[in-house]
Amino acid sequence: MRSLLCLLALSAAPLLPAAETPNLVVIFMDDMGYADIGSFGATAYPTPNLDRLAREGRKFTHFHVAQAVCSASRAALLTGCYPNRIGIHGALSPKATHGIGVGEMTLAEVVKQKGYATAAFGKWHLGHLPPFLPVRHGFDEYYGLPYSNDMWPYHPEAKPGAYPPLPMYQNDKIVDPEVTPEDQKRLTTDYAEHAVDFIERRKDTPFLVYLAHSMTHVPLFVSDKFAGKSGKGLYADVMMEVDWSVGRILDTLDKHGLTDKTWVIFTSDNGPWLSYGDHAGSAGPLREGKGTAWEGGTRVSCLMRWPGKIPAGSTSKTQLATIDLLPTVAARIGADLPKHPIDGLDAWPVISGDGANPHDFYAWYYQNNQLQAVTSGDGRWKLVLPHGYRTLNGRPGGKGGIPAKYEQLKVAEAELYDLHADVGERHNVATQHPEVVARLQGYAAGMREELGDSLHQRPKGRGSREPGRVE
Repeated sequence: MRSLLCLLALSAAPLLPAAETPNLVVIFMDDMGYADIGSFGATAYPTPNLDRLAREGRKFTHFHVAQAVCSASRAALLTGCYPNRIGIHGALSPKATHGIGVGEMTLAEVVKQKGYATAAFGKWHLGHLPPFLPVRHGFDEYYGLPYSNDMWPYHPEAKPGAYPPLPMYQNDKIVDPEVTPEDQKRLTTDYAEHAVDFIERRKDTPFLVYLAHSMTHVPLFVSDKFAGKSGKGLYADVMMEVDWSVGRILDTLDKHGLTDKTWVIFTSDNGPWLSYGDHAGSAGPLREGKGTAWEGGTRVSCLMRWPGKIPAGSTSKTQLATIDLLPTVAARIGADLPKHPIDGLDAWPVISGDGANPHDFYAWYYQNNQLQAVTSGDGRWKLVLPHGYRTLNGRPGGKGGIPAKYEQLKVAEAELYDLHADVGERHNVATQHPEVVARLQGYAAGMREELGDSLHQRPKGRGSREPGRVE
């Protein structure tokens, strides 16, 4: 009888989808604002290729990075972990002697289980020393800068000698020991052309392209073919070239009949660096920008396209985060997850339809492992915890690449925001919803145990792992 019941149960259960091997193209912008592309509100310049991606794919309006700063954000995307879990905080400098640990599993290593060819082009920023470079962490090929393009001797705000020459890498070798301003003008196009070349060479095998543009991080540079083209200033010119680069990728997929076989993801590493004013993007209706745990720092525009799998012309308002991409990809292709704990979850029901977010909550850390906010998994409630943050406090940003000075403000007591009704985080409703505050405080307490919270004198938690280090 038990065997018969088991057979009946199995026959009634829905069949799991067979593992698939879509090509993957992940385009990761740098410091691009939430409202910097047409489908998210940009009107000062055209973004026809990104608009096409939105038409043919899905727009995610409640998509987040794990931290609103360079290295930490990239660590989360590529490992599925909160960056502080793996010991990556802030933006690693050229003097840093640590980086991504050898024991971490990257997205590239996940897909290589299924025979994917893998390449990274653009900004890396997870350690510039040999053990930390992309080719040591699952990528077959690499071409790009080891860290941010402002970490160079020409930085107008840096003291003389603060930065060494900025190198360009090909795989694990320096091919240009001193990137110049003229070289920076070619970055967006060079990265895109390397990606196109890789796709054309590996088109007969499943592939992963991780295209991490250096733009729109300051200093802004644009190629001669786009200089002045927008008539709206340098930032607009840069965005037009970025859009062109996306078009190069989409056209190449079309040319080789790969469009229906390819999952394209376009997003940014954090919100805009607002102090740079006319050289920064726009957070639209969101509060603050890069370097904060407010929505303007962590919420980024996101587009995904996979014809026949992701509904075209659709919008998802469900909260998601970059930490969810690695486990979602692993589930789709039937690859194993790492043996160690990660923080992301398979979010395919959200990406492909109207499923619920699988998380109970997300935690937002910043600076030296400060737990600054917690949101409910459905994305409605956000508890902002007491902390200090930087702000222009209503003042305009700088001009011509010279930033305005931030001032420091403090959240003195926990504040609660209903993001479904108040995306700009203007109205603290903590007193009206004490039960929600208590629930989110409980999640925060659990995260302090797991990953620590330097605001509570806990620099690490029981689940924290050390980064890789070089003496």
